[in-house]
Amino acid sequence: MPFLGQDWRSPGQNWVKTEDGWKRTAADGRNSNNLSKAHAESFNKENLLFSLSYDMAARKRKKDLMNNNSKIPYFHREKWIYVHKGSTKERHGYCTLGEAFNRLDFCSAIKDTRRFNYVVRLLELIAKSQLPSLSGVAQKNYMNILERVVQKVLDDQQNVRPIKELLQMLYVSLCGLVQDMGKSVLVGNINIWVHRMENILQWQQQLDSIQINRPTSTGMALTELPASLQLNIMQRLSDGRDLVSLGQVCPELGSLAEDRLLWKKLCQYHFTDRQICKRLMLSDKGHLEWKKMYFKLSRCYPLREQYSDTLHLCTHCHILFWKDTNHPCTANNPESCTTALSPQDFINLFNF
Repeated sequence: MPFLGQDWRSPGQNWVKTEDGWKRTAADGRNSNNLSKAHAESFNKENLLFSLSYDMAARKRKKDLMNNNSKIPYFHREKWIYVHKGSTKERHGYCTLGEAFNRLDFCSAIKDTRRFNYVVRLLELIAKSQLPSLSGVAQKNYMNILERVVQKVLDDQQNVRPIKELLQMLYVSLCGLVQDMGKSVLVGNINIWVHRMENILQWQQQLDSIQINRPTSTGMALTELPASLQLNIMQRLSDGRDLVSLGQVCPELGSLAEDRLLWKKLCQYHFTDRQICKRLMLSDKGHLEWKKMYFKLSRCYPLREQYSDTLHLCTHCHILFWKDTNHPCTANNPESCTTALSPQDFINLFNF
């Protein structure tokens, strides 16, 4: 590198980089051989550094590819998250839905029977309207958890219909969003989303071809119980479609599934008296058609949601957590500051 002295007309000094650092060389040709050797060494070092950086970049791309293809979602050790919607002196930024989705332990929640329906409903709400707000890591965890849910249904042969409806809703939502990719609606490459849609179709085919195996136990069957016990069991069902499916098993259960009192309690459980009065349906004999009223009301109003275990929000410290998960609460009585959240309430926390 040339260095101009105080007199700008002077030839200046020549410097070369060596292992011991930068050294000055004479301007004449006496050290031309040394200078050429130094330049050759520096050139070789530059080539070596370039090759090393290329190898590091190649290894990084390979590592990223392996991470993208992995089926293990990333979760934090803490199973709670502080929900904040603005910057403060203690915390900067705000909490997003994708961040909360990554921090909460949904992977273990689907294994718990009490939380399964809650997680499925939450996945359904995200599929309806929150897909564009998910980051890349949140998308990856969402699809991995959905795959585990499908695999659990295939193994347990239970909750087939709700998962079919979830996959159908997700596929319809993605079809509508992929058509608007020119507006950058979804985060990520369109080829990744097309591949995910192919996986959804494959999962739907697996659920369509599932065959329910009869249990091998020799215990008493439902049809062998007295009619009063059968009717008591039917009253525990909260979905009218399950009640109709149960009535199709045999004629005896079919006659019990048409009980007017059973459908009346089901209507009163899901809907208010005002809603019922707006949709009254009478038979030819002047009786209320509770079964027809239930399906008519279900098309007009949302059904009541009830879950065995839900996410909770501490109003004192603004921490979102599962009920059996400890969180660092500073309140004197933490139980009085805790409120249960429905899946829709969880989504509303992140609507700024």
